[in-house]
Amino acid sequence: MATAVLALNAGSSSVKFALFHQEAGGTARRIASGELEGITTHPHFRAVDADGHVLAERTWPAPDPADTTDAHHGPVGSLIDWVTSHLGDVPLAGVGHRVVHGGPDFIQPVRITPDILARLDALTPFAPLHQPASLGPIRALAALRPDLAQVACFDTAFHHTMPAAATRLALPRAYGQRGVRRYGFHGLSYEYIASCLPGLSQRLAGGRTVVAHLGNGASLCALDAGRSVETTMGFSVLDGLVMGTRCGQLDPGVILYMLRAEGLDAAGVEDVLYRHSGLLGVSDASSDMRDLQDRAAADAQAREALDLFTYRLVQQVGAMAAVLGGLDGLVFTAGIGEHDAAVRAAACARLSWLGVRLDAGANAAHAPVISTPDSTVEVRVIPTDEESMIRRHVADCLAGA
Repeated sequence: MATAVLALNAGSSSVKFALFHQEAGGTARRIASGELEGITTHPHFRAVDADGHVLAERTWPAPDPADTTDAHHGPVGSLIDWVTSHLGDVPLAGVGHRVVHGGPDFIQPVRITPDILARLDALTPFAPLHQPASLGPIRALAALRPDLAQVACFDTAFHHTMPAAATRLALPRAYGQRGVRRYGFHGLSYEYIASCLPGLSQRLAGGRTVVAHLGNGASLCALDAGRSVETTMGFSVLDGLVMGTRCGQLDPGVILYMLRAEGLDAAGVEDVLYRHSGLLGVSDASSDMRDLQDRAAADAQAREALDLFTYRLVQQVGAMAAVLGGLDGLVFTAGIGEHDAAVRAAACARLSWLGVRLDAGANAAHAPVISTPDSTVEVRVIPTDEESMIRRHVADCLAGA
């Protein structure tokens, strides 16, 4: 009997979704996708089919500030009503959610129960801006459709294979005992890429590969035979590479300076590091890579932001290669990684010491393989698909129930 699975990827004020049709034999295909935007301001729903044709679109008035109902409740209810109507006689088997933080205990997908939800909510201090957004749609669906199976899929889980030395912070041991350690994120993306490698390149699947997930949020993951052994994000999504509005790697002394010299409180520091840093902070103009590249010829600050982005990227690819003891493959993925040939070219040019040789024509065409035949490092562009990874986890979790 055919069934369907809905995958939800929630952000701070939006929820991306993908709807999959699953045949009894396990074959699945995406039949719709879309987004709920502006959930806390002016909700907007849009769904398209597999060819990009609009299936549905709707807007709502801004939420009433006096209404204490979770802002996700109405929009998520409308989404699930549309999904049910669109599926017709095909039953919705379950909903999978990308949950940003699984802490030290949740290292594989899990079916959500009230107890599980309470334990995930207790992890909010580890990801105060992201965890509540992850849990909002779960709570809304639990209230609206209490009998519908929901599965949590964790962005941190893929990195549980990292060795202990890669997870430790050099703080008093009591912090580690309270769960303060390096976790890593973008795990669903990296898990998807790792699952693709055996069908694309046995060399990368069984070797030493660095995956660069480059988007508004950006990180690297070092894969040893498909297993995560190191990543650039750590305790939070602030660490590592320069991002759209996030700082990346930062001397903790800067935070002390903000607290002491500028008198900022924790909320003020959080605002600077999450919303006003990165490409936006350095350029003082934009967090959008395309916009900065358009500005770069006449804007020194835009050039500085681009140079810093590439510098940190190359620096930390080198660190990943050191952990791996060499490098067989480099994979670019996510928005910038998949679509920005200039960023890929700039990074590969500075990685020539590792044996990276870029095929300029293939790179400009966004080909699957963009390295030359004589390149010591095989360089690929692989589109990521976190929603498909969520669907697989839901199917596996429900099959084992």
